Amino acid sequence: MTRPDPAPAARRRAPVRTRKTGARDPRAALDALRGEVGKAVIGQDPAVTGLVIALLCRGHVLLEGVPGVAKTLLVRALSASLALETARVQFTPDLMPGDITGSLVYDSRASSFAFRPGPVFTNLLLADEVNRTPPKTQASLLEAMEERQVSVDGTPRPLPDPFLVIATQNPVEYEGTYPLPEAQLDRFLLKLTVPLPAREDEVRVLAAHDAGFDPRDLSALQPVATAEDLAAGRALVREVQVAPEVLGYVVDVCRATRSSPSLSLGASPRAATALLATSKAWAWLSGRDYLTPDDVKALARPTLRHRLALRPEAELEGATPDGVLDAVLASVPVPR
Repeated sequence: MTRPDPAPAARRRAPVRTRKTGARDPRAALDALRGEVGKAVIGQDPAVTGLVIALLCRGHVLLEGVPGVAKTLLVRALSASLALETARVQFTPDLMPGDITGSLVYDSRASSFAFRPGPVFTNLLLADEVNRTPPKTQASLLEAMEERQVSVDGTPRPLPDPFLVIATQNPVEYEGTYPLPEAQLDRFLLKLTVPLPAREDEVRVLAAHDAGFDPRDLSALQPVATAEDLAAGRALVREVQVAPEVLGYVVDVCRATRSSPSLSLGASPRAATALLATSKAWAWLSGRDYLTPDDVKALARPTLRHRLALRPEAELEGATPDGVLDAVLASVPVPR
């Protein structure tokens, strides 16, 4: 995800509405949140911003990266910088659905069954290495992610608000893993890639460790944003103005993926609504109350890449979802 060119926005800048929680500006609180997470996770600013966008859109995130690029640390740092509850589940082949959602436990003193909540009853759920557990357990997250509730013994139990699932997976190991099916991938608002850091950032990482930084101890991070800040920010994101031409551009981008010769499955109408929502959140975080085509371009990759299916012959030729999206964005006329 790249920052759109600020020059056109500066020429057309409109007054930005702000709404405060007490004496707080929600945008300032979320900017502080990104800065606080950046104290522990160096060189991953796009991933940090993507998580904030997911919080604003009430969506879920799939983090993908090779081992050792701070995926788990990123989620732990976000949790430490928010005044929210968090839980972590290490997904393994023997994990059962009840280990996530909770189960009924017999209480001998009351001679009845009582519900014992699982770790899913939290604000931030870290599903670590989600592709290492069988499909039956992966599916236990579907209702929680989509309906924001858990049904046990026929009784629905609502999850707290905000509720965000952040799942991680390793793209280079396939033995002993269970790839996520399309139905579950579509439940994730964003798929964020966590790349290896640039040389300068890696030097800063080593310098921090040399100075005594311990990734297991994040007590130095302070909660700088709250659920009230998120609620106020969401209300302002909904007020971001979208011109009919830009709405049409979002639709045209998604429809163009459906006719791409490299894809067997293009972006659905639900993907289009997700792209609109994430683009509006990015526009608001950038200080604007209107949406531009540059905002749509900036969020197209993380919002759509996991919703596309490559044809086998395209994969053999080395095509990637990101490459196909780049070609689509280059071919769709941009409204002026």
